[in-house]
Amino acid sequence: MIDKPRIEKAVREILLAIGENPDREGLLETPARVARMYEEIFSGLDQDPAIHLKKFFTEEYNEVVLVKDISFNSMCEHHLMPFFGKVHIGYIPGGKVIGLSKMARVVETIARRPQIQERMTESIAKLMVEELHVKGVAVIVEAVHTCMTMRGIKKPGSKCVTSALKGVFMKNPAARSELLTLIFGHEHGGAGVFDID
Repeated sequence: MIDKPRIEKAVREILLAIGENPDREGLLETPARVARMYEEIFSGLDQDPAIHLKKFFTEEYNEVVLVKDISFNSMCEHHLMPFFGKVHIGYIPGGKVIGLSKMARVVETIARRPQIQERMTESIAKLMVEELHVKGVAVIVEAVHTCMTMRGIKKPGSKCVTSALKGVFMKNPAARSELLTLIFGHEHGGAGVFDID
């Protein structure tokens, strides 16, 4: 559970530490606002994303199921600064299919915790394998990291892309090529985007 009074005290100390006056009008309610914000954006810490994959439908479907452009916001655990972007999830069922919104719910739950993009990508893929026993799953995450765009190297416009390929999409170049074409289109080079063979 989020300890809001403790967060408020900590934020007040940060304001003092940077040379601000936490008692001035504009900052008076800032510690409470930040505490409420943290309760919201870190709500995934108290939730199990697997719960969203417990309800499924038995269906013999052997082609790609793809949900593209699932938007997300998360917080980088290294600087506690936002990173945000979109997730693409494609899978080939192993006898079970889920409602499409469930994949978005999984992304939302996993993103709402201190996170790194690589772990987030892998966590989504592993969950699909463990809970649905899919024949293959591919998770591709494209994100902008404010810890890189507004501090440090300060390179706005840069993106980080991570992928986790399991089962058929790892072993079969044709399946991987089909999926990547569905996500990025022919202009992105199909199999060459993540060709690992």
